[in-house]
Amino acid sequence: MVFDLAKVKSDIEELKKQTSAPDLWDDPQRASSLMKTLQEKENILKEIEDLENQFADIEAYFELHEETGDEELLQELSQAVEDLERAVESFWVKTLFTGKYDDKDAVLSLHAGAGGVEAMDWTSMLMRMYMRWAEENGYSVEVLDVSEGEEAGVKSATMVIKGPYAYGKLKAEKGVHRLVRISPFDANKRRHTSFAQVEVVPYFDEDVDIDINPEDIRMDTFRSGGKGGQHQNKRESGVRLTHIPTGISVIVTSERSQHQNRAKAMKILKARLLQHYEKQREEELRKLKGEHKSAEWGNQIRSYVMQPYQMVKDHRTGYEVGNVGAVLDGDIDEFIIAYLKWSAGKDDGSGK
Repeated sequence: MVFDLAKVKSDIEELKKQTSAPDLWDDPQRASSLMKTLQEKENILKEIEDLENQFADIEAYFELHEETGDEELLQELSQAVEDLERAVESFWVKTLFTGKYDDKDAVLSLHAGAGGVEAMDWTSMLMRMYMRWAEENGYSVEVLDVSEGEEAGVKSATMVIKGPYAYGKLKAEKGVHRLVRISPFDANKRRHTSFAQVEVVPYFDEDVDIDINPEDIRMDTFRSGGKGGQHQNKRESGVRLTHIPTGISVIVTSERSQHQNRAKAMKILKARLLQHYEKQREEELRKLKGEHKSAEWGNQIRSYVMQPYQMVKDHRTGYEVGNVGAVLDGDIDEFIIAYLKWSAGKDDGSGK
């Protein structure tokens, strides 16, 4: 993403005209999309103007210090420079969102690897990590489906995370996450290694432009009331959609009605198919170039080591920290920023 100030301003004017149209809400999906885009553009403009104002303040401090020689102004100037550096860094990160769908919300899915209850517990820990991260960033989370483990943890879970550049950020989390710890489920207190896979696709409020043959879709329905009891849903409102040619399936159980669950499942299925076909094209290009890509479960992107030492390390970027607890509490922004920088360098040939 490159910010052209004149274009941002002209885009805002055009969007204001469109959102002022009397028939705007005749198409609620389009209206919501336009309003969201307008808000994002206005936020960008405000950030640029704030940076300009901060820079002007620094110039004023500097000129005043030269005139008066007031040493206290130096402290204020130093603080103003630090504040500007942080603001510029935050704004610069946004320029790393160059992907086609980076501004979209995200569908994040987790799957436990082999290892039984230990892997399922690890998957639930990751689920909590992402929910805490979303909460800290002011993003909303809607859990679409959770398949709980028999003893503890979760086998799989799918949730929609909504917020500015949610997909652009969370795409950094795609891959296999590895945990090394003394298992609380092992009476002999042995060290175990567990794996969980994270999948992330963009979430489209509007309909995705992709052709799907209705005959290629199989729909299964089931009761979606969890483990039972008086609140269990007696109707088959849970929906599983399977795209037969690819085997890609989506389960949604969050809504009370089968119709609503099917609509949400179809949106996510389309997004996953879109990503699937784009990935196929990329793999064909890699084959032509003679490049090799690891299988999904071999693509370990990050290790979380709790024993015999404490460390979280991203194997792509090399970024690592020693506070595992903070990371599992949702402190993953630095990992995301490191990934965005690494990915930008890789794409332009200046990185690994």
